Amino acid sequence: MAATAATQQRQPVPRPFPTPVEPGDARTETARPTNSSDPTATGPTISSDPPTAPADAPTEAMLGAPIYPAAQYLASYDAGRGQRFYLFGTNSSFDEMVRYYAAMLDDGGDRVFDVPATHQFETARFRDEYMDYRPSVTVKDYTWNGSAGYLNPSLGSGPERFITLIQFATAPPTAPGR
Repeated sequence: MAATAATQQRQPVPRPFPTPVEPGDARTETARPTNSSDPTATGPTISSDPPTAPADAPTEAMLGAPIYPAAQYLASYDAGRGQRFYLFGTNSSFDEMVRYYAAMLDDGGDRVFDVPATHQFETARFRDEYMDYRPSVTVKDYTWNGSAGYLNPSLGSGPERFITLIQFATAPPTAPGR
């Protein structure tokens, strides 16, 4: 009976790393995980409403790359050394996002992983002395292995899940050539 109770316990919700930081806030906060209590959720919910950008959403100039028009800003994370990660979700397919960024950045990018499909486009030259992460746009398929998609961290806003995520890693403002 104890074995049955142990298997029925819920798995802990993973926390994102690095942790999100509120704009203008110098301290690091622990991410608050979202937990969908709806066991019947089966797939991404696609909203017909265009996404609206929150007041703290980054601009294309800040990111060093275009933002896909149907992408919704989700969060920003401190990556260290003045770099930030900006996360966007979309219900456009992974292949569509790869084609879009290949055309917009005039670069084929690199397939980083086949499973789950992850593709990266460099947006600036990596400099080890100034950067921890390669300035880039990374596109990841969140429907791999039957997944319903990445849960929307904004409770009460649609869609419930995103099938594709776009992550922007910026160059630090002190990097030469930026």
